[in-house]
Amino acid sequence: MNEQNNKNTRKVEESIKPVAASTPVKPTGWKRLLSRRWVFPAAYMAAAAIIVTILWVNSGGDGKDASQTVSSPTEVAGEEAGSEGQEAAEAAANGETLRWPVSNKDEMVVKLPFYDASGSEEQRAAAMVQYNDTFMPHTAVDLGREDNETFEVLAAMSGLVKVAEQNTINGYEVRIEHPNGLVTVYQSLADVKVQAGDEVEQGDVIAMAGQSEIGKDEGVHVHFEVLDNGQSVNPDTLIKEEH
Repeated sequence: MNEQNNKNTRKVEESIKPVAASTPVKPTGWKRLLSRRWVFPAAYMAAAAIIVTILWVNSGGDGKDASQTVSSPTEVAGEEAGSEGQEAAEAAANGETLRWPVSNKDEMVVKLPFYDASGSEEQRAAAMVQYNDTFMPHTAVDLGREDNETFEVLAAMSGLVKVAEQNTINGYEVRIEHPNGLVTVYQSLADVKVQAGDEVEQGDVIAMAGQSEIGKDEGVHVHFEVLDNGQSVNPDTLIKEEH
């Protein structure tokens, strides 16, 4: 009888053993994969790549090689600057070409030439402006008469007067804006006949030649400067004929 009771007791104990003692269930393949640290970043990058590819195809980039892509802003700016510079150098505006701001260039002498960095040492020295113990390259051509008499200063090309005012150092100044980024500047003037906002035609009298503080050693003259897109250029390189 006791033996029978012992057998029954062992069966009950075996039936109530904790589940923890059983063999643990192994995780599935998906669970093992998702437990890896690199899985989610890799999935994110793959999704991003797919989205970028779809956007690129929809934007018209499918099948285009490098030669068909749009030029960079730098390349476009360089091409535009080159074409505009060439047009300005030709100084063409409504059939006009840049002229000297005097009625007869042959009657004039060059009081101070344009500073040419490629010129000889003597030429460069002759084109330096001295003011208050400071030497500066001359970025214009100063014209005057040998007899030091005044003369009419003419608009070198048709355009819009942007500045007509007196400057303490440069005397009276007139600045005219022309097409293609071209600007002409006239200084050392007297009896200015235009004002800012005026439209002038080529050959119109804009002032009389005068003097300035910085060019007092030159006597009566006109300081004639040409700017091509903000850069001073030698008028001789733009004016094809003398007038």
